[in-house]
Amino acid sequence: MKNDSWFIFSLIMLCAGVLTAQPDSLYFQKTKKAPVELGWQTKKEIGLTLNQVSFTNWSSGGTNSISGIISGKASANFKQKKWFWNSNFNVRYGLNKQDDVNIRKTEDLIEVISNAGLELDPKSNWFYSARFSFNTQLANGYNYPNRDEPISKLMAPAYMFFGLGMEYGRHINRMTFYASPFTLKTTFVLDESLANRGAFGVDPALYDLEGNLLKEGKKVRQELGILLTNQYEEELFENIKFTSLLRLYTDYINSFGNIDIEWELNLDMKVNKYVKATLGSHLRYDDDVKVEVETNEITNEEIVITGPKLQWKQILGVGVVVDLDNIINSNESS
Repeated sequence: MKNDSWFIFSLIMLCAGVLTAQPDSLYFQKTKKAPVELGWQTKKEIGLTLNQVSFTNWSSGGTNSISGIISGKASANFKQKKWFWNSNFNVRYGLNKQDDVNIRKTEDLIEVISNAGLELDPKSNWFYSARFSFNTQLANGYNYPNRDEPISKLMAPAYMFFGLGMEYGRHINRMTFYASPFTLKTTFVLDESLANRGAFGVDPALYDLEGNLLKEGKKVRQELGILLTNQYEEELFENIKFTSLLRLYTDYINSFGNIDIEWELNLDMKVNKYVKATLGSHLRYDDDVKVEVETNEITNEEIVITGPKLQWKQILGVGVVVDLDNIINSNESS
């Protein structure tokens, strides 16, 4: 698995370099820093994305379906001459309904990201930085069509990162690199049944030969390792914005060299003040997350646990986005 992880790591860094490279503007050149606005800057918005397909006497066949994702974003950024503090809160929840099939969950996220940076040398592009992030989900997750046994729940899992390191960014709001040699990763699996199964990398429960529980599974797993993060934003064309967030993590003690990967790519296309189309891709690899496969015919067992696999999710939708700050400012001015 280590060779696979390093291959994936090399491929992603190559792609990230191609995506972020610009022939007329090298980010590592010692150029004059762009002026930044000092003080507080906040932003809040909510959105609703809907997709619907309907068939009537359609010769090629098809299944009627409707799906929707509701999302909310909030950010609060504070800057002074020598230090900054950026915080972001994201929440998303999506459902899908098809003919003769019960409602299924398609999206579920609660996320908080906060980082603070200190600039000691005004001539340098490097900042000392501390970064915190936390994410979990709202509702139970299932391996559909099986709805009897959840494979994930609220706070099962939940992930928390906290680390100290260095951050590079000539345009700190546009593109940054963050490296932390000391990052604590904490995995929470607060549901007893999932913890006893050893889900998401926690230590499983111990049983005797007769199946009696001897020791409950641990609900918390902690790791100390290296975290590398790259965040990039670019307005490709008018009202078309590209964002990339790449996170690489490896643990010192348990499995050094096995790299956990999170890579999100989003292309936001603003149609007008309220309508926006989004094309997104989310790539994930976590060595601690094993895949459950039903193999009744082969082993006469209901579920077999296999190794970790590369996970990929993609999103394409058109929806309505409301900027709450604009509404508040309009009401105050009127």
